[in-house]
Amino acid sequence: NFRKINNNGLHLLSPSVSFLNSLSLSAYQDSWFKSLFVRKVDPRKDAHSHLLAKKEDNNLYKIQFHNVKPECLDAYNELCEDVLPSIHADPEYPCELVGTWNTWYGEQDQAVHLWRYRGGYPALTEVMNKLRQNKKFMDYRNERGKMLLSRRNQLLLEFSFWNEPVPRPGPNIYELRSYQLRPGTMIEWGNYWARAIEIRQQNQEAVGGFFSQIGSLYTVHHLWAYKDLQSRENTRNAAWQRDGWDEIVYYTVPLIQHMESRIMIPMKTSPLK
Repeated sequence: NFRKINNNGLHLLSPSVSFLNSLSLSAYQDSWFKSLFVRKVDPRKDAHSHLLAKKEDNNLYKIQFHNVKPECLDAYNELCEDVLPSIHADPEYPCELVGTWNTWYGEQDQAVHLWRYRGGYPALTEVMNKLRQNKKFMDYRNERGKMLLSRRNQLLLEFSFWNEPVPRPGPNIYELRSYQLRPGTMIEWGNYWARAIEIRQQNQEAVGGFFSQIGSLYTVHHLWAYKDLQSRENTRNAAWQRDGWDEIVYYTVPLIQHMESRIMIPMKTSPLK
């Protein structure tokens, strides 16, 4: 306990232990609460795309989300399997179909396509111009339009610390984890995940990591492959036994505004089986 003198010169006894503990708890809670929203990032003069994207290549990615009428899903899949591989295999088009899936758990009756354009925006423009002259593709687009409820896409760059996604044998299920980050936190996210990916490569589950450039901004997509749902559960639980994983989760969660997980099944012609 400690004493203080009031205006009348009397000694007042204060319950110092509980009072100081209360102050300490209040200060801790205030510090923790502020840590959720106030993150110090060194000012930089470069765009985050220059700091986080791979320098050794000039790849641009496009991800497409197609919400299909439930009664049309089988016909839609057959249409895609007939047309998309021919574009992928044609050397006249500087693009590659990385993977194509149907969502199993998550948004239902949905198809997801991931394309890579080697050469960046010029390659994307070249492909788009050539496809407008491709009658088979234009017929595909017209027929596809009758089957869709909605569609959206994003243009993406890949994080420098992730491996480039390459074809892999199956059968696998794929998880697309999408994060909407708080504006201004992309570099901080990248700094933490440059460490995290070393932990999450133990079972070769990491397929690709991307961040948006056009479309919904400050969006991150992490793509993972597992043999089945139980394998996914075991692999994710094992990460918590590795030093540093809990710290990375603790510091990255406050950067997220919204997150979503899709479990996806590859279509028959997907390079990622």
